[in-house]
Amino acid sequence: MKKLLITGGAGFIGANFVHYTLKHNPEYEVTVIDKLTYAGNPDNLASVLDKITFVTGDICDRNLIDELVAKNDIVVHFAAESHNDNSLRDPWPFVETNIIGTYTILEAIRKHKKRLHHISTDEVFGDLELDDPDRFTETTPYEPSSPYSSTKAGSDHLVRAWIRSFGIEATISNCSNNYGPYQHIEKFIPRQITNILSDVKPKLYGTGEQVRDWIHVDDHNSAVHMIIEAGVLGETYIIGADNDHVNNKMVIELICELMGKGKDWYEHVNDRPGHDMRYAMDSSKLRRDLGWTPVHTDNETGMRDGLSQTIDWYRDNQAWWQAQKQAVEAKYAESGQ
Repeated sequence: MKKLLITGGAGFIGANFVHYTLKHNPEYEVTVIDKLTYAGNPDNLASVLDKITFVTGDICDRNLIDELVAKNDIVVHFAAESHNDNSLRDPWPFVETNIIGTYTILEAIRKHKKRLHHISTDEVFGDLELDDPDRFTETTPYEPSSPYSSTKAGSDHLVRAWIRSFGIEATISNCSNNYGPYQHIEKFIPRQITNILSDVKPKLYGTGEQVRDWIHVDDHNSAVHMIIEAGVLGETYIIGADNDHVNNKMVIELICELMGKGKDWYEHVNDRPGHDMRYAMDSSKLRRDLGWTPVHTDNETGMRDGLSQTIDWYRDNQAWWQAQKQAVEAKYAESGQ
């Protein structure tokens, strides 16, 4: 069996990657490392703890990372501070985890000659104007606009430097915004779903014209596995589901509709400072070279099937999120959001 180390595997996308791997790729022996900050929830892995090795730890811990990387064949690096609003309040944890943590992993990868796949974001490219028909590609120049996206951009550059300077075996993927089960309720989609489940009107930033090119987390993770198995070493792959025609207003209206509310049953709140307007991903390379296609998408809105599944998960797992709800909403209320 190949041994797979997943950093940040108790977080939203990482935990879904663990579940996806155990279900679809049983040839892997899985180890997870997670610091279990507020975004890393051990409950995300409760149903599979008997099938994995779980380590509570910090990716900045050089000795621990060295030990874990030495024992595994492939490292999939999800661990990151990732919430834009939090990066505006306190940038340091983003610098520490996203830059120093990635450096620590790269040095262990170099020392032990292991394979790395680095998970990144579309936010490193900045944003596009709403009327711009272009999409981000693997060659789009970086133009990050927040402490979060700038530190992710920095981590991408570190990976590429280690590929070129030291010859490590690595690939990178940049993905649009994920949604699905186990996502922290501070994030846009689960916040709106849990608001309605709490009989509170959803909240829409500004006019809601922002476009995020949403992708279901299982589609993202299927692409990551395809890159690990068939991707060309040293290459970067864009992952996107062609939902760049769907803005946040459409998303919140669809959530309201799917949950039995009127399409206008929501409130406008203050927009986020420096809020990027449009993300759009061109995943042609991934689709052409590796044969990947998303499953949770449709022609009408691009998201109806995936959102329905996600709503069902939050409705069926209210104990998972209810204890956090009051604190999350109190934090947003401080900034009028």
